[in-house]
Amino acid sequence: MGIFSRKDDTGTAAAPAGTTPELAALTGEYTLDPAHTTIGFVARHAMVTNVKGSFKEFSGTLHLDGADPSASTASLDVTMDSIDTGNADRDGHLKSADFFRTDEFPQMTFRSTKAEALGGDDYRVTGDLTILGTTKPLTIDLEFNGAAKDPFGNERVGFEGKAEILRSEWGLSWNAALETGGVLVSDKIKLNFDISAIKNAA
Repeated sequence: MGIFSRKDDTGTAAAPAGTTPELAALTGEYTLDPAHTTIGFVARHAMVTNVKGSFKEFSGTLHLDGADPSASTASLDVTMDSIDTGNADRDGHLKSADFFRTDEFPQMTFRSTKAEALGGDDYRVTGDLTILGTTKPLTIDLEFNGAAKDPFGNERVGFEGKAEILRSEWGLSWNAALETGGVLVSDKIKLNFDISAIKNAA
């Protein structure tokens, strides 16, 4: 069951599925829980394997509207020095002038500009992703995982998201040619989001 209203076959807004009180209760402001949220990525390495990584320091907020998905918004700020691929040398290279230049551009940001309900538990958020001072649109497909009150009384919502970018479009163009053909690092990067957000106190 989706949490937002969706459109009927005529394209007009239909009533939300389920009981209105349940949906309305989810409307509000939320803060990402870093301890239970992952902002991850996957890059192809040497044309033969995947390297996975994530960012350990970030902050983000959500505004959810239980009746109108287009009124929902998302904001994310990521500390680029917190990149972690499980290898200190590789992390250092990613922070260097070849890639993220974290001394000059310490943050990556995302600001939503549009939200859509696709039906069922599927949603799509489009926004502006800024890396190295370059801002370009990014579309994230999301699946709503549910809502619950945890043992500490926090009201939580969960989403899983995925997106793909070409890193060169943000100026991340460093690479090295392989003797067998191809390049060391793929241009296409897969982004993965596992989101747990806590509803702010009224």
